[in-house]
Amino acid sequence: MRSSSTIALIGYRGTGKTTVARLLASRLGFDWVDADVEVERKAGKSIAAIFAESGESAFRDLEASIVARLCGQEQLVIALGGGAVLREENRKCLASCRQVVWLKASPEVIAERLEHDPTTAARRPNLTNHGGRNEIEQLLDQRTPIYRACATLEVDTEDRDPADIADDIVRAISG
Repeated sequence: MRSSSTIALIGYRGTGKTTVARLLASRLGFDWVDADVEVERKAGKSIAAIFAESGESAFRDLEASIVARLCGQEQLVIALGGGAVLREENRKCLASCRQVVWLKASPEVIAERLEHDPTTAARRPNLTNHGGRNEIEQLLDQRTPIYRACATLEVDTEDRDPADIADDIVRAISG
């Protein structure tokens, strides 16, 4: 049951969730938050450091507590980490959000965006032994059905200006 005014943005890293969340929140008069930044703030270290020191499970536990808190708020746009949808408890929290918007892009575009993001290597660990494009393809294969099941709206972000994406989302959720 969708009981909150909160809007959650889901999708693989590099699809524009943080940028679009900021713009969308501005258009709606909402606050916005990047869930990964909240995890890092609460832990006092980067996601890469959490993975290295405590493992992925510890990161996902911390992420789940953040997701539960954020989804319970009102008039908020949340940019979720790419893997947040993997846990059932997070998917249940997302079900209470007014909208869950899946931002999509091809593996090629995601790889190019991540390659040009100076914070990716320092903040985000590889999630498989391969890294790079192979990792993106493997994880997208795994996550796409979950993103699709969670989403109330799907938006392709390839070759599009983030401001136009935010405007399209506003139109879609207002209609």
